Amino acid sequence: MSASVGLSRVLDPAGVLPQAAWRLDPSPEIAADEVRIAVERLNLDAASYRQLAEKHEGRGDAIRAEVLEIVRTRGKMHNPVTGSGGMLIGVVEAVGSESTLPVKVGDRVATLVSLTLTPLHITDGLARWDGLGEQVPAKGTAILFGRSVAAVLPDDLAPELALAVYDVCGAPALTDRVVRDYDGGGEVTVAVLGGAGKSGSLSLAAARLAGARTCGVVVSEAEAGVLREAGLADAVAIADARDPVAVSAAVTEALGAPATVTVVCVDVPGCEHGAILATAAGGTVIFFSMATSFPAAALGAEGLAADVTMLIGNGYLPGHAEFAVDLLRRVPAVRRLFEARVAGH
Repeated sequence: MSASVGLSRVLDPAGVLPQAAWRLDPSPEIAADEVRIAVERLNLDAASYRQLAEKHEGRGDAIRAEVLEIVRTRGKMHNPVTGSGGMLIGVVEAVGSESTLPVKVGDRVATLVSLTLTPLHITDGLARWDGLGEQVPAKGTAILFGRSVAAVLPDDLAPELALAVYDVCGAPALTDRVVRDYDGGGEVTVAVLGGAGKSGSLSLAAARLAGARTCGVVVSEAEAGVLREAGLADAVAIADARDPVAVSAAVTEALGAPATVTVVCVDVPGCEHGAILATAAGGTVIFFSMATSFPAAALGAEGLAADVTMLIGNGYLPGHAEFAVDLLRRVPAVRRLFEARVAGH
């Protein structure tokens, strides 16, 4: 068990799992249960990149320098402010004799586990990255454990596009499960805060295909226009997700009542109370943002006397990667949004 969960890689503090550790050993030599990846590209978590960009006022060189320092200091990409990381793609370089992962040397894969628990060593100083986007061309090595998750990249998607989808593939899969399992009777309505983003657009598509009526909530008229043109939501509402009363009013007006299910896909803090207030009694809130404060969510629901089930989107469900890629293939509007995002538009 200790090898399969990566305990031998933990340097500080002893005894915790790699995600909770402050520092990991990123040495490229692998144990029998490990897999080494030759890194090609990182995808920084949206909340992490936003925090770094705001801290350094959009100066790419400073953002790049801090990412390098985090990785050097911690042996992984684990933003100490947001607590989040991202994921990566690369080529399988070595497979331990006891590894249970379904990969082989030469496979081009995406890691479906967070960079916050992945031993990572950067060898090129991120020289090809200008610091101005979430996707980071990189050279180095990363280590996967026995209980890690990885997916071989599909042949019909550009690696950058596949990486963007895999980065958020847990959100649509969980949205689909919650909508299909809802047993409250009557129509299921779903509000997605941040509906024009990566996880938001996939969640809207998943909710609609599962039979729900949907509302995409965005912060500006520009984002609303993107979402309307894509046709992914039955209704589009404009509200700042950090304004609880405005969010609740916008969702209620758009859907005719509070939402059965509210999905939070906004990468800024302070969106907990709006999501709770916008959700009907007996409904469900799915927090799929690493900017979420779970104490604020729990105490906020208590203070509002809100009878809602709150779920933490943990980024993993069986088959989640295949589900998200299938959505991209089935819903052209989602693919166009992702391609524009990857292209930087």
